[in-house]
Amino acid sequence: MSTLWGEAAAAEMAEAARRDAAQPPIDWSAHPPGCESDLVDVPSGRLARIAMGPVDGPRVVLVPGMTGSKEDFVLMMPLFAAVGYRVEAFDMAGQYESHGAGPENLDPPGSRYTLELFVDDLLAVLQTRPGPVHALGYSFAGTVAAVAALHRPELFSSLTLLSAPPLAGQALRGFKVLGPLSPLVPGRALGRPFIAALKHNVHRAPHDRAVFVTARFGLTRTSSVGDILALMKRTPDVAEGLRNTGIPVLVATGTGDVWQVDAHRAFAERIGARFVALRTGHSPCETAPHQLTLEMLRLAGR
Repeated sequence: MSTLWGEAAAAEMAEAARRDAAQPPIDWSAHPPGCESDLVDVPSGRLARIAMGPVDGPRVVLVPGMTGSKEDFVLMMPLFAAVGYRVEAFDMAGQYESHGAGPENLDPPGSRYTLELFVDDLLAVLQTRPGPVHALGYSFAGTVAAVAALHRPELFSSLTLLSAPPLAGQALRGFKVLGPLSPLVPGRALGRPFIAALKHNVHRAPHDRAVFVTARFGLTRTSSVGDILALMKRTPDVAEGLRNTGIPVLVATGTGDVWQVDAHRAFAERIGARFVALRTGHSPCETAPHQLTLEMLRLAGR
């Protein structure tokens, strides 16, 4: 039976990979049919959110990372909705259509985007409906989601850390390109050149994706990017705490991620998490949505 199940699982993943490879260019600013939009009140202001799927279905919350947006998940959302999940994604404070949310709106007002700001915002989003969620934190948002899970584990049915910082402390040191230089430059000073590099498509994204990435920088606050880069130099060690929560965790990344695959694998072992490395780069949610969704559904026990 186990051999047959393994063969079926491998065939399912092979079909998911085939579908990912066949994905045509899209307009990344366009939301899928049936997608709903709203604004969520959180401590830092109001966050732009999209959602789809049956309102009474098990809930999935997808959180984009630094310089990202809810649109990073538009290829995954219909896949969850099609099998009965209520799936949501939102722009973090200071990012894209949540650019108005920031530390100045806190009580009392702050001057920087802090880890606590992002964690409190996420917890507020999770509590807009009762019951635990299957959450995904992408890149820096993986750290945010992990810390939120330590604070309120009862809000999480499962947790996926997608291309999240696998190193505690100065996590930028593990970057394949930026790593050797990162100790020499303050994190906040990296914000503007980081944005400039993405505008020049140094990551060699397909044209359809690069157009959208450049366009959303018209709204994203440079200060939020610089503050996040500074926070990534002080990444908390969440491994033991996550292991102790008992929350099922998946560590997922691409073989061409900005951090070494071995670092992600070691991180997964410390957490006691499942691990998968897909044959893609930093953004499997965009380039391998069928495979990543399948892995998340397996984690959820579907």
